[in-house]
Amino acid sequence: MLMAGLSLTAEAHVTGTVLDDQGEILVGANVFWAGTTIGVATDADGRFEIEPVKGVTALVTSYMGYRSDTTVVNGGHAAVTIVLMSDLTLNEVEVTERRMAVLRSRYSALDVQTLTGEELCKAACCNLSESFETSASVDVAYADAATGAKQIRLLGLSGTYVQMMSENIPSVRGLAQAFGMEYIPGPWMQAIQVSKGTSSVVNGYEALTGQINVDYLHPDQADPLAINALISKDLKAELNITGGWVVNEHAQTALLLHAQGSFMGHDENGDGFMNMPTGYHVNMLNRWNIKTDGIWNSKVLVRALYDRRNGGQTPAAQATVADPYRIDLRTRRIDGFWKNGLIFDKDLGTSLGLIAAASYHDQTNIYGPKRWDAKQANAYFNAIFQSNFENPELDPEDKHEHKLTAGVSFNYDQYWETLSTALIPSPYAFSADRKEFTPGIFAEYTYNYMEKVTLLVGVREDWSSRYGFFTTPRMNIRYAPFEWWTLRASVGLGYRSPNLLSDNSAYLSSNRVWYNLSGEQEKALNTGATMSFEIPMGKRTLTLSGEYYYTQFLAGVITDIDRDAHAVYFYNLAATPGLKSFSHNWQVEANMEVLRGWTWTLAFRYTDVRQSSFNTATGDFQLRERPLQNRFKGLITTSYQTPLKKWQFDLTAQFNGPGRMPDGYKPVAGDTQYYVGKDGATYHTWYPQLLAQVTKYFRTASIYLGAENMTNFTQRNPILGARNEKGYIDPASADFDATQVWAPIHGWKLYLGFRWNLEKEDN
Repeated sequence: MLMAGLSLTAEAHVTGTVLDDQGEILVGANVFWAGTTIGVATDADGRFEIEPVKGVTALVTSYMGYRSDTTVVNGGHAAVTIVLMSDLTLNEVEVTERRMAVLRSRYSALDVQTLTGEELCKAACCNLSESFETSASVDVAYADAATGAKQIRLLGLSGTYVQMMSENIPSVRGLAQAFGMEYIPGPWMQAIQVSKGTSSVVNGYEALTGQINVDYLHPDQADPLAINALISKDLKAELNITGGWVVNEHAQTALLLHAQGSFMGHDENGDGFMNMPTGYHVNMLNRWNIKTDGIWNSKVLVRALYDRRNGGQTPAAQATVADPYRIDLRTRRIDGFWKNGLIFDKDLGTSLGLIAAASYHDQTNIYGPKRWDAKQANAYFNAIFQSNFENPELDPEDKHEHKLTAGVSFNYDQYWETLSTALIPSPYAFSADRKEFTPGIFAEYTYNYMEKVTLLVGVREDWSSRYGFFTTPRMNIRYAPFEWWTLRASVGLGYRSPNLLSDNSAYLSSNRVWYNLSGEQEKALNTGATMSFEIPMGKRTLTLSGEYYYTQFLAGVITDIDRDAHAVYFYNLAATPGLKSFSHNWQVEANMEVLRGWTWTLAFRYTDVRQSSFNTATGDFQLRERPLQNRFKGLITTSYQTPLKKWQFDLTAQFNGPGRMPDGYKPVAGDTQYYVGKDGATYHTWYPQLLAQVTKYFRTASIYLGAENMTNFTQRNPILGARNEKGYIDPASADFDATQVWAPIHGWKLYLGFRWNLEKEDN
């Protein structure tokens, strides 16, 4: 369907945008000249640019799950907008060039990268937390050496400061923070969008360092049946079964199933404690899409899961003591959303979106003698109205575009928590049972001039029942002086309500005493600047990008593990004069398809994260490098896909920089994994990691064999105080601490998997 006139001269390239029938951009849609093999794929903004072919005027556009469209090219100079209508099937289309697995938005004012399904298949990608192994922007590390929990870092800061969303709805937050990313299986994800710095105010105020949004498989894009199974050498097995079907002309549904089990505990260093727990996990998701004549559409999603992890002392070690140290974590969760869209004027893009979401999270956690029971109920509502100021069809000479988005939102959280431990001294200052409701209003203005300048300005005003009124202003600007050069800048505030137990649950895997367990609303100012270049090199393009982000906390919680090796202290920035916490983040990256089917990515990031901590020797607070934070990360990743996609070879090398260990950390004498810096502090060394995977493709299936941590580098003693001076296992010792993790805790891992899908029927 053609919505705007298309211009073409003998020299001009054909440009345009591909949307679906709900006005959403389609990333990776095929656009090619009829009767030829000359084609391109749309980028992260749904845009394309294709060279003209003499004598050919029919442009064909196709996308899985949508009806193909043929557009006749006429003379003139306007771009084209192509809308594809949803359908059950489409004919097979040959694509002549390999799509880039990571797409960077060219036209958005936000700094957004999209990880496509092809990128997620470069590694095992068992879940969302493991999806960034080939990414330079996001770090993934173990939170402790006892529970298997993984944490991410963006712009050098913990994942608690990243707004995690599922289909643009806040999702992984609160109690789900510790393990929530592991509850999103890799085969369920259609794409991941990573937005750094300040983001849109439409989705809330919680993005302090950026947003990560996950798109689940859609019913109209899922195969009728697909199976993905994997097993690793440590006897971890995983099975995913997905399917999408058309019920009738108005309704479509998809069912996603996931199950995994870990049957062998790890104790590679022989200290008597499992570094990786055993257990199992089951997860189910059902979603529906309902459409009526392009005016109203609705999406419903419901998910339920159960997760259990067992760790602590190994079975052999448990047999040697009367009261063994056990870890038993059990989680039950159900969540879902209902999204409704009403289209009032397609020409002006006038629409109203209504989103309602809810979740209930229940977990029982036993860490040796400590027991933490917690529940969280959440309700979320967002109403979004948007419209363009004018119709470009009526005045094609007007190069100015104006768009307004406004709405209201409401968020409700209720927590019930009990913590049974002697490690929180009296008085018990933490309010375990609490609730917070936060209504808010927002408005956002977008201005675009000839695709050279894009300005995004937004503001929110919210009221918290715990913290009162607060304002969230944000601004992003993009300037492209040339097609090959793009500049961006951003500035804005972000807020979040701390949840000290769940935010710091890793410290329950230690015998540290908790002090000052109270927290204020966290507030941070984020500023950033990026630039990117697209340099033609023959028929290929070299993409270079550089970025800098600065995050300064104006209020919030500082977690201090330097003051005492046997304690963790919490300080409130606003309540303690002189305290500081900030992060500087620099990154450069180069991407290119050097030969047909052979892509390379090279990146380097330097991070300087500092915060105030109490120095017992001087009796005051000092601004220091945050402990257990890598100073730099280097990344080299390459992928080669043979012609006709018969084989694919993927290789990734990571170079992780050194970092400061907490004060009081005492490595074993002569341990070469540590050194003393000029400031007298102990630092861990830098270390490399290597990942590789080989995939063999068949018509409807593929087999993949891969390995992780092929350098076999591990932290030698990830659990401190596991044994006392006499060599006996003593988890009751004050020195027992499984949280000082800075490197892999397991050696090389081999895995084998296969994928199979039942193809959609042709028309």
